[in-house]
Amino acid sequence: MSSPAESSTEQTPRPARLAAAAAVAGVEALGLFVGGVSMLLHALTGTSGGLTGAATGAVTLVALGLIPLAAARGLWMRRSWSRGPAVITQILALPVAWQMLQANSVMIPAGIALGVLAVTGLVLLVNPATTEALGIRRPGQEG
Repeated sequence: MSSPAESSTEQTPRPARLAAAAAVAGVEALGLFVGGVSMLLHALTGTSGGLTGAATGAVTLVALGLIPLAAARGLWMRRSWSRGPAVITQILALPVAWQMLQANSVMIPAGIALGVLAVTGLVLLVNPATTEALGIRRPGQEG
């Protein structure tokens, strides 16, 4: 049985910012999964340096993709716990985007896209409408 707070949350429309934050996390999860599968395919076809290293990297990327995927699902379903993993994902994406921007290759556009996603995600996640929709109270706020 759901609590009164949960049932009232389910009846109100989902804020667009919350839906957008869930979408950002979902896109990041998809990117990690695609990167992991790509690394695995390169390892299996022999176009990468070593099979063991590439397979380990691929499994790591796929496993890391589960974090923003869970956060995206939690945000979509208005679970307050989901904001923490989503914020951490955005914060970790910023230095990755910075490193991608330092490359002199095709990684620069990917770095720009990741940086824009991370900043957008952070802005959406700290927005008062998002925190209210998730039932997160500010310090000193009574509920």
